[in-house]
Amino acid sequence: MSRYARMFERLNARGEGAFGAFLMLGDPGLKTSASLLEAAVAGGADMIEVGIPFSDPIADGPVIQAAAKRALEAGVRVGDCFDLIAGFRANHPDVPVGLLTYANLAIARPGFMHRAAVAGADSLLIADVPALEAEPFAGEMMQSRLEPVLIAAANTPPETLRRIGRLSRAYTYCVSRAGITGTHAGGEFDRTMVARLREAGAPPPVFGFGISQPDHVRAALDAGAAGVICGSAIVGLGARSGYSTAKVADFVGSMKAATQSRAETGMHEEC
Repeated sequence: MSRYARMFERLNARGEGAFGAFLMLGDPGLKTSASLLEAAVAGGADMIEVGIPFSDPIADGPVIQAAAKRALEAGVRVGDCFDLIAGFRANHPDVPVGLLTYANLAIARPGFMHRAAVAGADSLLIADVPALEAEPFAGEMMQSRLEPVLIAAANTPPETLRRIGRLSRAYTYCVSRAGITGTHAGGEFDRTMVARLREAGAPPPVFGFGISQPDHVRAALDAGAAGVICGSAIVGLGARSGYSTAKVADFVGSMKAATQSRAETGMHEEC
């Protein structure tokens, strides 16, 4: 059983959703980046998603783009990112680690996926590879013992959802709204997406893009999500606070606490 499967099983038994924290590796430097990863776990993150700094991201908003730029300007490269993952894995053998990157980085480096798995990553999401072209990438991931993660959106057609269900492992990254990563005030989620993913045989739905407040977490879980991933809000807080690990841990703690509302609701209903 994979780390993701064990995590979802454990949280389901407690009636909780999963909280995933995203951080850009190497932002603003290697030492501070390692400390922020530790802070996210100390705050209660169930899973970690990390980005490799890339000069031309197409899915990331200004906050995460700025983080990638800071890391690149600090001289952080792909090998350094694998070292950060390996260090984190040594400290946290049970926490799932997902890697988010772009096709250029994976294609340009032979053995990229194998190196990611050896470092301790559990899953890989290549943000600019559409489901129609994902099969060879997913096959290579599986050979390297990485679980492929694909993206689904509210307007993804049924045929593509079936392909996602066939190729994905770990979880399904669900885009909760149109656009790029970043915060938004709406906190509205398509409740039909979860049912359609279930029909397609896709792995657990995890909502991302714009998760920035505890209310967003609760709304996503109420819509049927198995968990959420928060990125821009954490990365932005880190930069604004001078990379305060205490503030990052506190914020993650407040977001994780919102995933426990599902358990509390279930308890009240049983009473």
